[in-house]
Amino acid sequence: MLRRVLVSAPVVVSQPSAGKLAFSAKSLQKATAFAVQRRFLCTNQKESAEAEVKEAEEVDKEVPSDAASDENVEQSLEELNKALEAQVRDMKNKVLRAYADEENVRRIAKRDVENARVYANTKFAKSLLDVADNLERALQAASAEKQGENKPFDMLVEGVTMTHNQLKKVFESHGVVKYGEVGEQFDPTLHDALFQIPDPEKPEGTIGQVLKAGYKLNDRVIRAAEVGTIKQP
Repeated sequence: MLRRVLVSAPVVVSQPSAGKLAFSAKSLQKATAFAVQRRFLCTNQKESAEAEVKEAEEVDKEVPSDAASDENVEQSLEELNKALEAQVRDMKNKVLRAYADEENVRRIAKRDVENARVYANTKFAKSLLDVADNLERALQAASAEKQGENKPFDMLVEGVTMTHNQLKKVFESHGVVKYGEVGEQFDPTLHDALFQIPDPEKPEGTIGQVLKAGYKLNDRVIRAAEVGTIKQP
């Protein structure tokens, strides 16, 4: 509505000194638009300046001084260095543990392989011990008989003796060793004491009688000796 009034008639502005001046509607419109634009620009510039000042103040508050910044950086680097050293120690310990575990596994595997090789004949050797016992009993029974009166019998005894000696050589070649003799000191890891024999003439704790000889395979007992021990009456 204001625009329509300005276009329809000239505007008369009163000035105290110059009298009455007439302005066209177009000139007044341009002047008004220029004034509004200038006021808008001034307002924007003022707001922008205030915003920049405020932002600069906030930055000044947030940004520390050079000395404080250097100290913070140094502290951060020191903490990082400590954290890295702790990680290195932890990784070193893990590597050492893994290496130790690997060495243990390798040593155990090597020992198992060696034991399997050394004691592979344990079951077979134990099955032959009864054969050796029977041959010894046969020779002991034959020794009670008179030699030379029965030639076939003498030949049989000779064959049994040869067989027993050959079996002993086979045992020795494979690490099978016989032990357990009268007069030896009793050892619970090697002997089974079945009874005690009172005897004041022999040392106490020694073997007084052997019922069944013991055998070892490469220093491992595969059959304990069955014995009777001496005790003081």
